[in-house]
Amino acid sequence: MSLTFSDVHALLEQKYEEFNRPNFNDDDPVGIPHQFSKKEDIEIAGFLAATIAWGNRKSIINNANKMIQLMEGAPHDFIMNHTKKDLKRTEGFVHRTFNAQDLAQFFQSLQQLYLKHGGLESALCQSADMAQNIAHFKQLFFEGATSLRTLKHVSDPSKGSSAKRINMYLRWMVRDDKRGVDFGIWKKVSPAHLMLPLDVHTGNVSRKLLLLERKQNDWKSVVEISDQLRKFDPKDPIKYDFALFGLGAIDHF
Repeated sequence: MSLTFSDVHALLEQKYEEFNRPNFNDDDPVGIPHQFSKKEDIEIAGFLAATIAWGNRKSIINNANKMIQLMEGAPHDFIMNHTKKDLKRTEGFVHRTFNAQDLAQFFQSLQQLYLKHGGLESALCQSADMAQNIAHFKQLFFEGATSLRTLKHVSDPSKGSSAKRINMYLRWMVRDDKRGVDFGIWKKVSPAHLMLPLDVHTGNVSRKLLLLERKQNDWKSVVEISDQLRKFDPKDPIKYDFALFGLGAIDHF
């Protein structure tokens, strides 16, 4: 297969248009925050759904909805007002390696984040450097945490992680193309500075399109492919996440 720069650009634009549609939400974790209209509800529901977004999609969505139910359908109100007694309701929750202890810690950490650091957007969008933002966010999020096992559920690019789920979450919150998938409710960082949510599908397709040479799906690869995508659209490079993921997971490219 020999594709020119123009060929690849045209393919990515075509697939972006094809997959960036509201029906994409039906079997994707991004559909969870679409249940809400209040900014804080959207960002909290989105953060929790993104956190468990690995494994079987049906299981992800079912368990994300369970988390919403545990918060009585009002994420922001629950996070701000819950007490330690309320955390007992997490007992029995499990999604793969994310268990009740982890969820209770996330509820506590989110409460402290809103009380002390202005919430998710302020804590996660402090500069144009996404790697630095995510690493700093992890420090803030687990400030005073009592469950050290839970630290593994927030990735850290400074340790080489691709931070796929946080980059995906940032795409949801920051991108603003009015297509009904991403929300565009965060304004502290520009879509131009987002990084690709790199996974098996986006990585494999990127390599087939000769957009990525590196073999590992780590942060260096995230930087490499994101820089390549900026050549196609410097203002909104991560819109091509739809194309790369769709080509791999749906079209089996």
